[in-house]
Amino acid sequence: MAAIGSFSLLRNCAVTTRAFSNVRVSPRATSSFNSIKFLHPHHSQRSLFCTNAIHDEEASAKAAAASADSGAPTIFDKIIAKEIPSSIVYEDEKVLAFRDINPQAPVHVLVIPKARDGLTTLGKAEARHGEVLGQLLYAARIVAEKEGILDGFRVVINNGPGACQSVYHLHLHVLGGRQMKWPPG
Repeated sequence: MAAIGSFSLLRNCAVTTRAFSNVRVSPRATSSFNSIKFLHPHHSQRSLFCTNAIHDEEASAKAAAASADSGAPTIFDKIIAKEIPSSIVYEDEKVLAFRDINPQAPVHVLVIPKARDGLTTLGKAEARHGEVLGQLLYAARIVAEKEGILDGFRVVINNGPGACQSVYHLHLHVLGGRQMKWPPG
């Protein structure tokens, strides 16, 4: 009964005390509360790394947004022009798909329109962009088939700094090769 009480206490503490991110229980723990150790989030190297990575990603997205409408070539324009090498997965006259250099899944491919035509974000899409938007989605399906993930993949579009869009040239992320979780972000 004492062990059940300790685990109930542990569960209640973990739920009500948000300041602690990690809980370690000694393998020899029975009924002793002293065998439970709480670690503050700042003591966890992983939590520090994740916090810094999130902050860096958000800062990069805000910086990219500041120059989104400058008309300057993006890194994707340079990849399309073959000025920067990439691992191309699919290409046709209007769309290019290539592997992400910072993959977030075993399969992570970016699909982009070859002509920006004002499509820096999905939020700027107009009726005249309907055809290329359809081609992007169809290309995502072709990529999924080529990569062997047609039975389970995710397509993501980050729109603006609030979604951490880092390149202002509309692009789709095709993710797969592992079990996707929900909710995604």
